Amino acid sequence: MAGRAAQAEASLITSASYGTSLSTDQRAKRYLITMLFRVVCFLSAVAAPMPWNVVLFVAAALLPGIAVLLGNARDNRPATLVAHDDDDADAPRLALTAGEVVRGDVEREDL
Repeated sequence: MAGRAAQAEASLITSASYGTSLSTDQRAKRYLITMLFRVVCFLSAVAAPMPWNVVLFVAAALLPGIAVLLGNARDNRPATLVAHDDDDADAPRLALTAGEVVRGDVEREDL
């Protein structure tokens, strides 16, 4: 039954931030996709008729700023508290500990 009590308080990492390398890769990917969309808008504006080419040129002019904003957007999620069921409100909360230390010797077998 001790194993069941330990499993009752599962660790949730949904509020954990992404790693720095993963965050950087995602931001670079967002920047490149936005700039690729800008190139598509610009090339489409060259071939589009008069009312649409103005809209596409304006979009192509505004997209670099949007791409920089999306490229610099970091994961700034605040640490959130996990909501627990009211059924366990009276139950004592388990603290994370280092665990029990079992002393012993290492025996090596020569093969």
